[in-house]
Amino acid sequence: MIDALMTSLGEVFSGAHLLYMGFGVLVGLLVGIIPGLGGIAGMALLLPFLYGMSPGLALGMLMGMVAVIPTGDTFTSVLLGIPGSSASQATVMDGFPLAKKGQAARALASAFLSSLCGGVIGAVVLTGFILVARPLVLAFSSAELFVLTLLGLAMVAVLSGESQFKGMAACGLGLLLGAIGTAPATGEFRLNLDVGYLYDGVPLIVVGLAIFALPEIIDLLIQRGSIAREHTSLGHGWRQGIRDVVDNRGLVAKCAGMGSIIGTIPGLAGSVVDWLTYAFASRTAKGEKHFGQGDIRGVIAPESANNACACGAMVPTLLFGVPGSGTAAIFLGGLLLLGLEPGVSMISTHLDLTYTIIWSLALANILGAALCLVLARPVAQLTRIPFVLLAPVITTLILFAAYQATRSLGDWYTLLAVGAVGVLFKRAGWSRPAFLIGFVLAPGAETYFYQSVQFQGMSAFLRPGVLIILGMIALALLLPLFKRLLRRRQPLAVGADVSSPQKPPAVPTFGRVDTLLVVGLLLLAAASWYDISGLSFLGGIFPRLAITIMAAGAALSALEAWRRGARWEAQPLGEPLLWLAGLLGLVVVASLLGFVSAATLMAFAFLRGVAKARWSTALAIAAGIAAFLLGMQALLNLHYPSGWLDALIGL
Repeated sequence: MIDALMTSLGEVFSGAHLLYMGFGVLVGLLVGIIPGLGGIAGMALLLPFLYGMSPGLALGMLMGMVAVIPTGDTFTSVLLGIPGSSASQATVMDGFPLAKKGQAARALASAFLSSLCGGVIGAVVLTGFILVARPLVLAFSSAELFVLTLLGLAMVAVLSGESQFKGMAACGLGLLLGAIGTAPATGEFRLNLDVGYLYDGVPLIVVGLAIFALPEIIDLLIQRGSIAREHTSLGHGWRQGIRDVVDNRGLVAKCAGMGSIIGTIPGLAGSVVDWLTYAFASRTAKGEKHFGQGDIRGVIAPESANNACACGAMVPTLLFGVPGSGTAAIFLGGLLLLGLEPGVSMISTHLDLTYTIIWSLALANILGAALCLVLARPVAQLTRIPFVLLAPVITTLILFAAYQATRSLGDWYTLLAVGAVGVLFKRAGWSRPAFLIGFVLAPGAETYFYQSVQFQGMSAFLRPGVLIILGMIALALLLPLFKRLLRRRQPLAVGADVSSPQKPPAVPTFGRVDTLLVVGLLLLAAASWYDISGLSFLGGIFPRLAITIMAAGAALSALEAWRRGARWEAQPLGEPLLWLAGLLGLVVVASLLGFVSAATLMAFAFLRGVAKARWSTALAIAAGIAAFLLGMQALLNLHYPSGWLDALIGL
């Protein structure tokens, strides 16, 4: 163990590791300030660069991004009142009011230092978990690992918004998508529609980008304008913000500890930790309170927790192969691309790499917070750049990253198909993290189930550890029902003013997109069931389970909406579908002209026609896109789709 620790420290502080970590930190900072993109899309953008890299350097780059995104998204939360990601929603409550009072610098300084402390505390807690959990992991069989994946799926379904049935349906769809390809138990092909591209399944890189990045970019394009609606001055108060953290060091430690522990529970998103710690701070704070109006403790508490939560999410990911969050799900895919198998090997054969991950997280938190403090003013200016100027660059990056999955045109068409699902999910408020985690867990869940039945039979599911985890799953699924019963019996909160009028419960909505999703999922369930009807029992049992979960969730969500008297909502789809059609046109043109030529011409035409940019600006950005693509082609020995124009120019 000492040898592994010393080896990891030498790796972390090597020049190459620090360089790649710095690159990940910079990318994470840029991704963090764009509302909605968050860690999942950013991690998916980095995955193509992992091919051929040594595991130590690749992990440093990934950890740099994981650590800094919860820090970088603070800019938009404080300056604009727009959550940079789901993990920074609570920060808006007091960060934005402080900014409107001219204390943005104070709020940012407190947020950055709290994030730094939370990340370091989370890394220390993660080290302790690794040491304590080692004998536990070694005692786990395939049966325990299988029910652990079910626990992860149960948690994301329960914590996926106003309707757990929608989360259940999204999870089932992710499981079904993950089942495309070859059955691990029998080698039978299934659900591939006789399309050669689908014989090996759908790539994780494509799914991650499609379900998260594309819908957010389309929404920002529809809104037009810059990320910042109005000018916000940073003001003064940097030193005061640092003193605030020192004065509330007990709150920082408690919230970081809560974030670390809660982050280890599969499926608990960063937004849950944010609100829990915000509520904890508001209830336990002493003295005068101004929560929701500009109380600095309302910034310190969630910012201390979300970086620690990112560390905690690594525990189930590294030890059991069960991602603790959507970002951890993409990280799990990165481990598999590097040839690393989560589980026993990460604390035995690859213990040095496990420590490399932990210390990279701690160091990246320090580096990220320091960069945010130094670069606060120039980064704040980026929020005032019109997004239409950034759209061609980000779109090119997404197409570039997606194409690296299998280097086939199928990557782009799959990106658009899954992206359309992502747009529908976002419009209707269905859980995209539930979909992604279901997709990532599908192969492991099926493999663990097959191994359990093959080696131990059905008695494998009577082991004490399995029964305990199954009890936790039942508790997670029944908890919302208990809460509803309690609400009915106790309509007024303890201590509430009986004389004050009570707000009526919010009327749920169920609109055009919800209807489209429910009908579409039920039709997909019927078609998929027919497709696998000829498979053997072992080859078809997992897809049938996924189909059942998806269809039941979709049907129950519609039934729930009808029973609760849901209000009909139009949920317009015209503009999002128009932008998707434009992206489809770009893909078709790229396959005819060549990727480099099409991306360059598209960028120039978009900037002049839609963004109304100056000739010099349009030419500069288009030339930068061409230089990037050609540079990556030379550096990574890539071969883009080459059409007649690329061939004519000699690209």
